[in-house]
Amino acid sequence: MQSDAKTVTEYLLEVPQERLAVLKKLRALCRKHLKGFKETMEYGMPNYRRDNVAEVGFASQKNFIALYILRTDVMNAHADQLKGTGISHGKGCIRYSKPERVDFAVVESMLKATARSKGQVC
Repeated sequence: MQSDAKTVTEYLLEVPQERLAVLKKLRALCRKHLKGFKETMEYGMPNYRRDNVAEVGFASQKNFIALYILRTDVMNAHADQLKGTGISHGKGCIRYSKPERVDFAVVESMLKATARSKGQVC
């Protein structure tokens, strides 16, 4: 869903109840591990920017929860951990068909790697 919310807090008020806990946890992990990044609302979803470049985002879409990890080296390093029923990914987007499919240990690893990365942003 593309939101007109001005803040991430407002955005979270709009998401389906069954996804709220997961999206709140994604936000908490982003805020914990992405030190020096700015939390913004862009493209109708929460984004985390460093040096004015969006590197991480998440969204509640119609059929899935999307997590955007836009550092190519980070996605490539974690690709083997992004497999299984109800999980698919592309160049910079991971799609979870159900909230319970989100593996927070992998997410946390990707966020830590993003904070360290100086690789290419897709």
